[in-house]
Amino acid sequence: MLPDPLTKLVEQLQKLPGIGAKGAQRLAFHILRNPRDDAERLCDAIRDVKERVTYCSACNNITDADPCGFCTSVTRDRRLICVVEEPQNVSVIEKTREFRGVYHVLMGALSPLHGVGPDELKITGLLARVAGGAADEVILATNPTVEGEATALYLARLLKPLGVRVTRIAMGVPVGSDLEYADEVTMTRAMEGRREV
Repeated sequence: MLPDPLTKLVEQLQKLPGIGAKGAQRLAFHILRNPRDDAERLCDAIRDVKERVTYCSACNNITDADPCGFCTSVTRDRRLICVVEEPQNVSVIEKTREFRGVYHVLMGALSPLHGVGPDELKITGLLARVAGGAADEVILATNPTVEGEATALYLARLLKPLGVRVTRIAMGVPVGSDLEYADEVTMTRAMEGRREV
């Protein structure tokens, strides 16, 4: 019942993560109602991202200059590498303003059920960086999921023989929550990761 161009827009918007049929239709009508200049700016921004944003050849983070700003920064400690699953994880760590090292983005986590094995991840570059003596410590900051844990264990087995210190981010009860809502695994991790005060 919608004109063909609008139907095609709804179909494309629906492919975005978290956007269902109704949300896609709302967005399409929003784009249709707004001035043409807004739609053109949106198209330009999408095109610009696809043309100019790439992955850093050293750490695999997203960047518009290769190597990225983290890898070229003179204020970063290159002896400390934080390994994350996806580029968006870097910004979460950066928000803390506590980490002053560099990153390595795996572009996923081990997931045999989804066909993601070690060859599909960006592990080779990490091993090369560490084997070359470029790191004193590697922090494994993969997600606290089954896949993230499996990836961390796999990487630890590969990295430890290279003589580097391998650590894992602490996990446990989130700040501001009640203990009664914590599951057994979260509570176990919180107890294991306890520290002296």
